[in-house]
Amino acid sequence: MPSSAPPGRRIRAFAAALTLITGVSALAGCGKSEPGTTADGKAIVRYQGSTGQVSPVELADDLGYFSKISLHWEGDTTSGPANIQAAATNQVEFGSAFNGAVVKLISGGAKVTSVLSSYGADEQSFTGYFVRDDSGINSARDLIGKKVGVNTLGAHHEFITREWLHQAGLTESEIKQVQLVVLPPANTEDALRKGQVEVGTLGSIFRETAVERGGIHPLYTDKALFGQFDYGTYVFRDDYIAKNTAAVEDFVQGTARATRWLQITPRDEVVARFKAIIDKRGRNENTDLLKYWKSPGIPVPGGVVADKELQIWIDWLVRNGELKEGQLKATDLFTNKYNPYANGKFPSESGPTGEVVAAK
Repeated sequence: MPSSAPPGRRIRAFAAALTLITGVSALAGCGKSEPGTTADGKAIVRYQGSTGQVSPVELADDLGYFSKISLHWEGDTTSGPANIQAAATNQVEFGSAFNGAVVKLISGGAKVTSVLSSYGADEQSFTGYFVRDDSGINSARDLIGKKVGVNTLGAHHEFITREWLHQAGLTESEIKQVQLVVLPPANTEDALRKGQVEVGTLGSIFRETAVERGGIHPLYTDKALFGQFDYGTYVFRDDYIAKNTAAVEDFVQGTARATRWLQITPRDEVVARFKAIIDKRGRNENTDLLKYWKSPGIPVPGGVVADKELQIWIDWLVRNGELKEGQLKATDLFTNKYNPYANGKFPSESGPTGEVVAAK
């Protein structure tokens, strides 16, 4: 949304974002029927991807880590909240989003469960909230009345920004004066440099290319706020898990192994593999930006989910009056039962399926 949008329009956009997440349960019966199986008996698992990128799920498929499922690409997602809405409404089998958005989805009545961490922040991969070097902005208080560009409302970037402002000592009234402006990630750097927003949210290749051009620096980062942390999870519908347990188990073990492969494989080998995968799928995607890939951004071996990674956002929503105390408990929202890394040991990434070695 343009930064010049009037306050009423921004409020309507925010309300729409909340409706997208909390009203999804009313749409649960509006999706397609489940897609069935392939000729050789594998469960067809629909998903949404991201242009020019390779997810751990797609990598697992290419590495041959799945034996019971066959992936079917349904198109590219526009945001995490939209992706998990698609999963909750049976448009796809699974989705990935920021854990705060997952909590809001479940609090709104959606019957989904997190099964594996999907993204986070590690030493090399994180999200920064950048200002121009000549902006004169040095603190949270300097942002009162200013604009922060984020990719969508009700998700990671909004939660991190509001939490940073809170920890910096701003009151709720002051925090509300910091305007959140929706910008596509590809347009954020330009908007920041032109002064359309005072803070631009930049991650992955968008952060790397922007920093390379100079003239900007991070005011705060998600890594500085919480350290190395898993921020998002893959979710499946509870009814799908109940009816297709073997498929979900295969998805988790394969994606967990692919996540670990990313964590221990030399960068050049990873980038080469990504390029080969993108070339093979034939979607006319640009692979030039793969050179900026640094790390998987998931610090925990195999993407095992921890209570704190959801509980922190439950507590945040309680503090902000969006959830009641005790309404949700983190341990009820996720499971690690299908993840071979959950006990500290895991299948060898190079050996046969089922070979167990000590965790590194």
